Amino acid sequence: MEKIKKPTSEQLNGIDIIIFDIQDVGARFYTYISTLHYAMEAAGENNIKVIVLDRPNPNGHYVDGPILEKEFKSFVGMHEVPIVHGMTIGEYANMIVGEKWIDDSCELEVINMINYNRNDLYELPIKPSPNLPNSKSINLYPSLCLFEGTNVSVGRGTDKPFQHFGSPFLKFYSYAFIPKSGPGSKFPKHENKTCTGRNLENYPYLSSINLNWLIESFKQTSNKEDFFNNFFDKLAGTDKLRTQIISGLNEKEIRSSWEPGLKEFKKNKR
Repeated sequence: MEKIKKPTSEQLNGIDIIIFDIQDVGARFYTYISTLHYAMEAAGENNIKVIVLDRPNPNGHYVDGPILEKEFKSFVGMHEVPIVHGMTIGEYANMIVGEKWIDDSCELEVINMINYNRNDLYELPIKPSPNLPNSKSINLYPSLCLFEGTNVSVGRGTDKPFQHFGSPFLKFYSYAFIPKSGPGSKFPKHENKTCTGRNLENYPYLSSINLNWLIESFKQTSNKEDFFNNFFDKLAGTDKLRTQIISGLNEKEIRSSWEPGLKEFKKNKR
């Protein structure tokens, strides 16, 4: 079956309104916002109104990470925003229109929430996807998803996806898990192999991206040339993060390079 990211005119024939009601988790590489972009773009091209039912952002309490650079645009990062953008799905839809990220004008209506406070801890009543089963995994997701561009597992194929990380190539940890194929994770990374790493299920609530896990894993891995894969720069939205880690910069030094972009984004954020 052909995978279609953007609705076609044939699929939209006879449609008057598109209602977008999907729970996002506030990270640039979580592809629900890319689907939102394509739905709005297709709607604009076919003179169809879009209604977005706004929902709380469980990671809406902070903004962090490098701003995506245009040459690294992909389905896991379509817009020049940081990894953690701090917006609800409705605010993001307004930004797509306001920044003219779609060519055709889209008639957009956002059904706003009542009494929403982005600093309140919000627990999703239903898991947004199979590998984000609880609030801990959602909170850790913006930090751990960068491991998807490395040879380190984030626990897909275990009972704690995005709540621990590990690899057969990390030699200085005592905690271990073995990924297994199953529902929501067929053929997971390092399937049936023992991965040593860190268990984060009791780690304190994050209000920023944790880079130290990535940096320390790179330092510990037995073959550094195989640590990063070609997906990492797409997730990061830049090749600078990878080169900064390889060159030995610490978390504080890397964060300082994000500040100008984050400052500008926060000023313009809708």
